[in-house]
Amino acid sequence: MVARPSEFVLISRLFAPLATVPGAFGLTDDVALLQHPDACDLVVTTDTLVEGVHFLSGDPADFIARKALRQNLSDLAAKGAEPLGYLLALSLPSAVTMDWLELFAGGLAQDQCEFCVPLLGGDTTGTPGPLTVCITAVGSVPRGVLIRRAGAQAGDLVYVSGTIGDAGAGLAILKREAERVDDFLVNRYRLPNPRISLGKALRGIATASLDVSDGLIADLGHIASSSGVRLIVYADAIPLSRALQELWGRSEGVVVRAATSGDDFEIAFTAPPEADMAAVASTSGISITRIGQVISGQGVLVHRRDRTEIPITSPGFTHF
Repeated sequence: MVARPSEFVLISRLFAPLATVPGAFGLTDDVALLQHPDACDLVVTTDTLVEGVHFLSGDPADFIARKALRQNLSDLAAKGAEPLGYLLALSLPSAVTMDWLELFAGGLAQDQCEFCVPLLGGDTTGTPGPLTVCITAVGSVPRGVLIRRAGAQAGDLVYVSGTIGDAGAGLAILKREAERVDDFLVNRYRLPNPRISLGKALRGIATASLDVSDGLIADLGHIASSSGVRLIVYADAIPLSRALQELWGRSEGVVVRAATSGDDFEIAFTAPPEADMAAVASTSGISITRIGQVISGQGVLVHRRDRTEIPITSPGFTHF
């Protein structure tokens, strides 16, 4: 086990090599200088991961780093933005070793290469509390085409990318609440895939959009609230992976559990009926499923095939 060095040695050894753009100044200054493309808007998002709340104590350090970065990239993707860089703030308990930090930095390096997003700066501090990772990501989007939560209109259709509930099943496996282990589901929890190509393909098409972090129903509720509309979701249309169905089946209870579990980081969005979703899916390389419609009213309702309502007592993860 390698002893943990001082803050500035830690920064220069592990994190300065990740600051690959000139404006980061090799992490030797208090700020970064960021130049963005002409005719673009800057988009900024931040997320905090707390040990025992957003990841398990036994999760590998490189997966924790990559999840922290990817969930911020997922926020950018849902807005139609491309990443430019990110800031990293770490609050480290004394038990965190240099070995752990080297693995953490290696995870960041791997995803920086995959997503072409450099470290711009940040902060490190000690804490008597749990390990905390906070990332702030900066992206750009062509001026005036940011896809907000507000914008859904009666008559729009509701869509979601990928499959829903995999991350919740993966967490259940890690917590020994499932009958067997499935690596696909575990990795869906530990390593989300930000749908950046889909977000770009939805520019000028989606009327409202967000990523599914707290649960599909809970997050669709944000679109409904911000847009002043009601969303009807058809339970039988919610896409479940083969792995999830092999684990738990596809009963009504399973569908509700999938639609109210968090950490999927898929994109849920609304679009007019005339939008060519086949072309969007082809362009982005990501599957899209129509799961409902937008009507006048408030909130989100989940319907069975016969259009009777399924009661939802807890629509998703709550932060407090």
